[in-house]
Amino acid sequence: MDPILITALILAAAVVAFVTNRVPAGVVAVGVSVALWATGILTLGEAMAGFGDPTVVFIASLFIVSEALDATGVTAWVGQLVATRVGTSRTRVVVAVAGLVALVTALISVNGAVAALIPVVAVVAVRAALPPSQMMMPLAFAAHAGSMLALTGTPVNIIVSEGAVDAGGRAFGFFEFAGVGIPLLVGSVAIIVLLGRRLLPHRAPATLPPDVTAYVRSLRAEYALGTGAELVDSRSGVTEVVVPPRSPLIGTHLFVGQSTPSGDLVVLGLRRAGDDASGPDAVLAAGDSVLVQGPWDSLERHTSGDEVLVVASPEVLRRAVPLGAGAKRALIILGAMVLLLATGAVPPAIAGLLAAGAVIVARVMPVATAYRAISWPTLLIVAGMIPLSAAFTSTGTADLVAETLLDVVGDASPTIALLAMCLITMVLGQLISNTATVLIMVPIASVVAADLGVSVQPFMMALAVTGAAAFLTPVATAANTMVMETGGYKFGDYVRFGAPFATLFLAVAVWWVPLIWQF
Repeated sequence: MDPILITALILAAAVVAFVTNRVPAGVVAVGVSVALWATGILTLGEAMAGFGDPTVVFIASLFIVSEALDATGVTAWVGQLVATRVGTSRTRVVVAVAGLVALVTALISVNGAVAALIPVVAVVAVRAALPPSQMMMPLAFAAHAGSMLALTGTPVNIIVSEGAVDAGGRAFGFFEFAGVGIPLLVGSVAIIVLLGRRLLPHRAPATLPPDVTAYVRSLRAEYALGTGAELVDSRSGVTEVVVPPRSPLIGTHLFVGQSTPSGDLVVLGLRRAGDDASGPDAVLAAGDSVLVQGPWDSLERHTSGDEVLVVASPEVLRRAVPLGAGAKRALIILGAMVLLLATGAVPPAIAGLLAAGAVIVARVMPVATAYRAISWPTLLIVAGMIPLSAAFTSTGTADLVAETLLDVVGDASPTIALLAMCLITMVLGQLISNTATVLIMVPIASVVAADLGVSVQPFMMALAVTGAAAFLTPVATAANTMVMETGGYKFGDYVRFGAPFATLFLAVAVWWVPLIWQF
């Protein structure tokens, strides 16, 4: 069978699998690599090359650095500054949230920034008397715009930069993306401020992330605690647990002020099942609640078993504490990484590895947490789809698609070819991962630019912009999915509010990009 046909069939099968979502996206991507080897399109080394690609290594290291900033309360600290200073004006709140998430996204990626700021923005929305449905989708969409401010904003930026080099162009500078990121962010904020109230629903969510301040206040009231003692700080916190049936703790005598058997936790309060009053001591029974205090690591370690049921996870509460233990070290490491990337002193993958290693060596977080911080599905998608991108080039599939595209646009200007390529990218990006979409389109963009005899730089930058324009479905990006429950959104909400953003990003990609990166 013709290699081009085989490659096209593998792509079609992958798209169907991505869209139906019956098989995990990471498994689909790995299946693409295996299929390319099994059909003889690529050798084993070529099919597995994605797993050792510097792009994959760099993306993995960014997840670790992002987790370090989140786990040490850096993002909570930044969010707290916004929450305490913007007031309750809707316009001020929207502008502040958009600017905050854009800044954080530029440094730690879209998904990391949105995940870290959802609780903060929920609290800000409630304090400003705004339904979270008016704030959550703007949070995600402003993050997409912020991803275009710097190289580290999204894996897509890294992919197109490497793609430009492979096509005979040059790598994009660390802050070069801001040439499109700034107008995209300004335009996105304008859309949110001017159209958000009418296009977004006014809907109560099913659940809201915890407001730590309110949670601690409620604990003081329920357990009759005074206001003198600090319950939560950078090094220690509190956790409320419930004694489940058949727990070995049933029958144990506890009293307030007692240390637990481990010696590193202290009992602050006791509540009997069905009793509204707290007491100084109790013989534990199923359903009783116990409030304990101690170092964060000890809280997480001693509440992770089957002896108790945790009411609020210590890990969630710890992340909401501004500038916790290790925050200064995390900021220093982040600054060093950005400096290396901005100056180009070392390749991006090396800068990322140095930063990720420094996070571990400096004991900002343990190795196990670093492993958990890596989004393995994202890495599998990138690593699995890189060989498909290579197959598009080696089999001539990219040439065929590019020739077909140029035949359709005829002898029109490069701008029309760019428009056609961007439209294809935007349509695919609503259905499958934007990372996978860009990996498919990179070789096609390279061939189109070569056939037209123009620079590949505007095509790659436009590809990054339209790759980030994943607004019309909740499954287009993980960030879109994250805000769905907290915002109480339905599928149609994304289409209605996302359409102006998609139009903005398409216009910037097609008409603004060539003004800066000329053909």
